[in-house]
Amino acid sequence: MTPSADQVAAFTANSGFAPGAVSTVVLGFVFAVLLLWGVWAMRTAYVGWAEHHLTQRQFLGVIVRFIAMYLVLGFFLLS
Repeated sequence: MTPSADQVAAFTANSGFAPGAVSTVVLGFVFAVLLLWGVWAMRTAYVGWAEHHLTQRQFLGVIVRFIAMYLVLGFFLLS
């Protein structure tokens, strides 16, 4: 649902910024959290692999799953 010109003007007057800026901030926050989580997951998997608690196949599985999740989320949120 697209807001009317009056709704956009009221939002801008009360908040001091355009509605599109909120979308940009929220998307940036989602991708920043996803990247931080991915770095944590890959580091944890690396430590497990280095200490021989994970096989190389499991380690690569973590990396491939993170990359796939990042690409799918990017496709859905940025399209």
